[in-house]
Amino acid sequence: MTEREYNECVDRYSDNVYRFILKNLGHREDARDVVQGAFEKLWVNRLQVEHDRSKNYLFTVAYHQMIDHIRKNKRIRLKGDFEEGDRGNTQPENNTKRIINEALSKLTEKQRSLVMLKDYEGYSYEEIGKIMELNESQVKVYLHRARLLLRDYIVKIENLV
Repeated sequence: MTEREYNECVDRYSDNVYRFILKNLGHREDARDVVQGAFEKLWVNRLQVEHDRSKNYLFTVAYHQMIDHIRKNKRIRLKGDFEEGDRGNTQPENNTKRIINEALSKLTEKQRSLVMLKDYEGYSYEEIGKIMELNESQVKVYLHRARLLLRDYIVKIENLV
């Protein structure tokens, strides 16, 4: 990969990788650190990474760095609301976003990552399997279970309202 191709990757994929990591971590600065680490690793390994595989490489590296970050910080995890700008706003679209974010937060790290990669980023089952080191069947089963949990949580919340 050339320097120009690397810069193209930064322009093309940085927002997607950041959004994926932020949704999983819920904290902007931590997400920026993980994404920066992924791009740094891409730069260091640019001669071994083919340009057409750079997106998968970035998501794979970012995913693994995110898992490492979560494991390191698990003991000192701070309780807090990291959602942006949702203080007392009762507009339906913000309420829907809040419910979806709450539902996503109820999933395990693996389930949340699967949902984000498939439904937000549009990866195929095969690509997700490579990123998360699962076979395609496992991806489908875990994703199905995650979606069922999301559905059940959202239905429960709607019944309370």
